Amino acid sequence: MTKTKTAEGAAVAAHRKPMIEAIGLSKFYGPFAAARDVTFTVGEGELVAFLGPNGAGKSTTMKMLTGYIAASEGQARIAGHDMMTDRIEGSKRLGYLPENGPLYPDMTPLAMLDFFGDARGLAPAYKKQRIEAVVEICDLSTVLYKPTSKLSKGFKQRVGMAQALLHEPDVLIMDEPTAGLDPNQIRGVRATLKRLSETKTILLSTHILQEVEAMADRVVMINEGRLVYDGPVAGLRDHGPDLDEAFHKLTRGVHA
Repeated sequence: MTKTKTAEGAAVAAHRKPMIEAIGLSKFYGPFAAARDVTFTVGEGELVAFLGPNGAGKSTTMKMLTGYIAASEGQARIAGHDMMTDRIEGSKRLGYLPENGPLYPDMTPLAMLDFFGDARGLAPAYKKQRIEAVVEICDLSTVLYKPTSKLSKGFKQRVGMAQALLHEPDVLIMDEPTAGLDPNQIRGVRATLKRLSETKTILLSTHILQEVEAMADRVVMINEGRLVYDGPVAGLRDHGPDLDEAFHKLTRGVHA
């Protein structure tokens, strides 16, 4: 990536309090580098789209940022907390929705939210208040008492999002939250994310370029484990007449 684009992305976040920081993050599996020297910052109140082809290292980078896996090199910080040495405190500020996030199939959404509230140590009165809030935010009232295994994929994604929001985090990291959803479900999730972006810092991995144009303040793109673009959505026009062409030019030679 050119120094110009690195500086451009850094300048966008410079005037904001850093809430998500990837500092030289690398992950090696033997000789294979799933991510190599990935560095970027997401400032308070930003919604940043995290792009790249399949196998580019997006999920690996997000897992390092959340403390889910350890980095081979570098540092990940959430709201100033090092996710290797201070993960518990960092996790209090973070809501994480992995791709196809694990849910308990025999539990209802209400039972699951109650369980997660207890696991996070929420006081009973506050837990009740937060469950009511995330049920409204994620529009779950019609399925609260159904086993999760009986829900559509769209509702399962909303349940996953509700658990990520339950403890009222400042930072959200979401890996392909609209993957596999139909157009109506995508609209619903997109509307929810747009509302959340008014009060949260969000890093959103997606393959849907229309979502980038509709929602993102900025784009961070990786290819073969390395950062190739960090800047405003409009800056991608320098690489092609539309986002599809720009994505292709920045990630050419990589196949799903």
